[in-house]
Amino acid sequence: MEYFTEQAPTHAECIRKIKEKYGENAKILMKKSIRIGGFLGLFAKDGVEMTGIVNNEPIRYAADPLKNVRKPLDLEEEKRKILAMAGKPDPSIQTVLQEVRSLKEKLETAQIQGKPSEEHQTIAKIGDLLYLNDFSHGYTQAIQNRIKKEFSLEALEDYDTVQDKVVEWIGESVNLYREPDFKFRPRVFVLVGPTGVGKTTTIAKLAALYGLGINGTNPLSVRMITIDNYRIAAKQQIETYGEIMQIPVSCVETYEDLRKTLAMYAQEVDLVLVDTIGKSPRDAVKLAEMKQILSACGSGAEVHLALSASTKSSDIKEIMQQYEPFNYRSIIVTKLDETSRVGNIISAVAERGKSISFITNGQRVPQDIEQATAVRFLINLEGFRINRQRIEEKFALAQQVGL
Repeated sequence: MEYFTEQAPTHAECIRKIKEKYGENAKILMKKSIRIGGFLGLFAKDGVEMTGIVNNEPIRYAADPLKNVRKPLDLEEEKRKILAMAGKPDPSIQTVLQEVRSLKEKLETAQIQGKPSEEHQTIAKIGDLLYLNDFSHGYTQAIQNRIKKEFSLEALEDYDTVQDKVVEWIGESVNLYREPDFKFRPRVFVLVGPTGVGKTTTIAKLAALYGLGINGTNPLSVRMITIDNYRIAAKQQIETYGEIMQIPVSCVETYEDLRKTLAMYAQEVDLVLVDTIGKSPRDAVKLAEMKQILSACGSGAEVHLALSASTKSSDIKEIMQQYEPFNYRSIIVTKLDETSRVGNIISAVAERGKSISFITNGQRVPQDIEQATAVRFLINLEGFRINRQRIEEKFALAQQVGL
């Protein structure tokens, strides 16, 4: 057995030199980056050094065929020999060896206990469906862990039963907003959110929903306020909606303007809907300015965050985090008609412990708005077998929300 050490400018060049000198029997045991050449420590270049062994001993056969097996090379032992010869143990090598031994012990323990090395095909298939629907990794893992906990190996063979139960779990994770009982007038409903999610159109839909008495509800005395005076089109849009529905619209710019307007409505209005300026969630200064203006609404105001259903999961989490200082009570999911996947919304809202109040699914005012229900989200799931009658029976009473 022969030990060798070779150096070269690159990894590939070092391998080539070793093969040319020592042949295919050469075993590389360790490698490290070095500096090659130079003069008095200057002008040196990056390089690679590899150390290993080459075993040229012939195989000797014993009379007993059972003994004609070469003992496997103990690479760990050979590494230790090389390090001892070098007189400077490499801590990184020792760390790797310890991790390998630890992993080996865990694998052996799992085999002894009879633990399967792969997920059951039912669990794996459910995981694939959840990822297909854009559910987050954490949400997907939680569902899979619950399956393992609640289903035996025998029960896992019934895929349809497992799937039906998972659909129910998803529905149960959809927390729906329940409107509080208001003892003081007016009730103030504030809608915040980033640019482009459809806040102004949503405010108009809510005004029609409450002010015109749609869906059999008693019509309320409603007013709309906008602080989005920077976009002329947005201001004109909400004023046009107000004229059509005969609902007055006020435009304010400052904290004091908003405070005086709300005070004016105190005795004569049931509901005030406040439309806000669309801001990037990364624009902390502008968000702080808007929060200061909205503080005129008082601590009793309901703040709802508008989120587009087509927003990426990572962006949803960032938006929810950045708007947390507004103390929003619920989420309004907009533009549900523009996507076929709802896992991003369901998982993000569930993981942050928020509720969902309304869903919008088009541009028409006032038709394209509805109260959020678990069933509405479940029927949008891709790949799952959805028993509409069953989920409606399960969630109709438990999660019904009244105006």
